[in-house]
Amino acid sequence: MDRVRCKSYAKINLTLNVTGEERGYHTLDSLVASVDLYDLIILKKRRDKLVSITMHGCGSESIAFENNNAVRAAESFVNAFDTCGADITVYKNIPMGLGLGGSSADAAGVLNGLAKLYEIDDVAKLKLLADGAGSDTRYMLTGGYARLYGRGDIVKAIESKLRLDILLLAPAQGVSTAECYRRFSAPYSEGCDQAEQAVENCDKHALAKYIGNDLTAPAVTISDDVRTALDELEQFDPLAVNMTGSGSGVYAIFENPEFCAYAKSRYRGKFRAIQLKTVIPK
Repeated sequence: MDRVRCKSYAKINLTLNVTGEERGYHTLDSLVASVDLYDLIILKKRRDKLVSITMHGCGSESIAFENNNAVRAAESFVNAFDTCGADITVYKNIPMGLGLGGSSADAAGVLNGLAKLYEIDDVAKLKLLADGAGSDTRYMLTGGYARLYGRGDIVKAIESKLRLDILLLAPAQGVSTAECYRRFSAPYSEGCDQAEQAVENCDKHALAKYIGNDLTAPAVTISDDVRTALDELEQFDPLAVNMTGSGSGVYAIFENPEFCAYAKSRYRGKFRAIQLKTVIPK
């Protein structure tokens, strides 16, 4: 096998609770889910140990080679498993700066793709490499529903057949993650346990009661667009409205795909609206 194609899916945070600080970093307790928005990654074997990458779409062409998490993941893989390198092409569909985990998704997709390309099945070692490639990358290796702890490096997979219908609003300007955490102040929220149980029970109405994000309050002080997006989605009377990550992406969960499609067709705001579903990656 000399060439591999793989999809790497975006995620949303259904809950995001800041639980404290550890060695200068905030720790989290977050319930996450994959959605059917993905980057397509193509990897081709090289005969040497070099790694090249070409990015297409969503402004990703401006990402510097040395700052690209996918490159960091590929180089660490080559060093760890003593394989040859790869020519990597990423076709981005996951918008950047929305809290959808696109950078981590690309790093995880590269690790999964290289493992398939070079027939590596050392899952434990892949997870360690993922931890060095960026926050949430360990989770992104498998995706689906999961509970993330710490800095996202502790992952508890959750089995569920729940499918959520989601309308995402995508402000053009992102929110500085560092500034968002700087403005965050306690008290810390709860509700992850109840949200997890609702997902396990495939009960979207129970889940809606506990959806939330501790970073929303500081995000709206940074970005008027986040506040506007939240207000605009509330007008459609969805089951729940929330921000994902540290923003600026804001989404609503609807009763069914028809209500979700109706909201999208009636939306007249300035933001791009994207209809999504949760997905369990293969």
